[in-house]
Parts: sequence; structure tokens; C-alpha cells
Amino acid sequence: EVQVEESGGGLVQAGGSLRLSCVVSGLKLDDYVIGWFRQAPGMDREGVSCISSADWDPYYRDSVKGRFTISFHNLENTLYLQMSGLKPEDTAVYYCAASQWDRSADLYCRNYHHVDRWGVGTRVTVSS
Repeated sequence: EVQVEESGGGLVQAGGSLRLSCVVSGLKLDDYVIGWFRQAPGMDREGVSCISSADWDPYYRDSVKGRFTISFHNLENTLYLQMSGLKPEDTAVYYCAASQWDRSADLYCRNYHHVDRWGVGTRVTVSS
């Protein structure tokens, strides 16, 4: 079974940077998708960035485009999310997700119900 473990969250001032990491295990490396979701207090969970083996075209939600970069180092089985230019509205618990998937990344990322297993998340707090 697929398992994920996130790390790298913390407290940072607005404009700062953080890099989130996620170790993925149990994923068959053909037809898969991996990505990051987040959930702010009182808000619904939302997809931040995802990438699929179907086309390797990363999806980013509009509010993070140009600031966040997703990457997957498959030899390390580790997914990263490099976040820069952080804003207070980026404050949330960030979750890594990984699934067997043969469609586009944006389809997965736009609907968190596609995720069948969640990690415990890592908290990111951006102070103003």
C-alpha cells in the first residue's frame, strides 16, 4: 500500500522560503500521480501542486504559480515542494498524496476526493 510521510514545515515570515519533503513508499512507478494539498483552518482541503507520470506536466493552483515548484526525485522516492515568496494566506497544514493514476495531474489535484490515503501533514505558518 502507498504510504507518505511529510516533513519540512515551520514558521516563516512573509516573503520567506520553505522546502517541504515527502517520502513515498509502496507506489508502483508506472501510472502514478504525486502532489501536495493543503488545508487552512476552517477551509476545505485544496490541491496546491501535482505531477503525473502520464505527461510530467505539473499542475499549480493559480495562487502559487511562479512561487512554488514541485519536483520528484524517483531514485530517492522523495517529493519536494519548494515554496518561496510565502504569504500569510499560504498558512495551512500541507499534505502529500500519491496514487496509482493514469490521467492528468490537474484532474487529481482539483479534487481531493481522488486521494485515497493521506499523511499526517506538516504545518506551515507564515507571519505577516
